[in-house]
Amino acid sequence: MTPRVVHCGPVTCLNVTGMGEPGGAEHVSAIGALYAVAAAMGGAASPLEGRWWVEDTSRQPLEVPRDQWRWHLLLPLPATPEPGAAESARERARASCAAVDRVQVVTFTEGECVELLHEGPYDEEKASLDVMDAFMAEHGFARNGPHHEIYLTAFTDPEPRTILRQPVTR
Repeated sequence: MTPRVVHCGPVTCLNVTGMGEPGGAEHVSAIGALYAVAAAMGGAASPLEGRWWVEDTSRQPLEVPRDQWRWHLLLPLPATPEPGAAESARERARASCAAVDRVQVVTFTEGECVELLHEGPYDEEKASLDVMDAFMAEHGFARNGPHHEIYLTAFTDPEPRTILRQPVTR
């Protein structure tokens, strides 16, 4: 389990921003909305991604209660959609999911990042994050944006695989 440095250029995604614990009602509703709009756009959904942060800077992020975690949930798109495509998809998906109005199209660039493949339960990610922190300290990196996760397996998979990514600066 060795971190690596990668450069992440612009990516266009379907996005829902919210707050709450992973697997909680708000989180599950946002995931449903993303997939409903993606299906209405006719695209094959890529792996779900999440960018996570907390606003309580007096504690380490994992010490903040999970119901206070903030997130952007993302489904990357193969290309920037035509003007009006997302709005039309939200209209078509509205009957199956009331939360579709929260879905937006966003483009972001993380730039230089440290990433690591975490294999195992989500509640064991801290060990992998500690390895990433040691690597960043050793190479003179500082955090430069929200923690990013790419879910390579379903949340219900008993052996999840997750790419952990941290934007950094020197």
